Amino acid sequence: MRGYFGIGVEGISKVANIGSIWRSAHAFGASFVFTIGAVYAKQEGEKSDTSSATEHVPLHEYAGLDDFLLPKDCRLVGVELVPGAIELPSFHHPSRAAYVLGPERGVLSPGLLARCDYVVQIPTAFCVNVGIAAALVMYDRMLTLQRFAPRPVHTGGPDAPLPPPVFGQPILRRPRKPTES
Repeated sequence: MRGYFGIGVEGISKVANIGSIWRSAHAFGASFVFTIGAVYAKQEGEKSDTSSATEHVPLHEYAGLDDFLLPKDCRLVGVELVPGAIELPSFHHPSRAAYVLGPERGVLSPGLLARCDYVVQIPTAFCVNVGIAAALVMYDRMLTLQRFAPRPVHTGGPDAPLPPPVFGQPILRRPRKPTES
């Protein structure tokens, strides 16, 4: 898959949820994890992170919104149940993205929502656990941006294996010099 993504939380209160998100981020191939206004206590978080994600996926901790930085051209995507949010199944993920989720029993701050390029919501009857929400967003990203065999019309798996990728002719930015024989 081309591009990269990171996932993080603002003001989370349960360290085990950060560990769970970090573990899922590792499984889904995230480039980084971040917190805003939250502290990750490794000893507590590792209880839910059985993959030792802390050794494989970097954590960026920001004291507050004023310190929060993303890589150049990285789009910030808020995940929140707010009016006007795009339903996740209808969202086209940016190739370079950072997804941010709010705290348990709370919402993303107005300042952070204002910084988001997009806000998406998971179409559920009510809020799900923040770790589950993060995993659903990462799964949707993987499902829509990676290459898989098409789903069959009937119940079960694909009817045929995924065909090999087809590549066009190389695009030359400068004409090649003729080689001498």
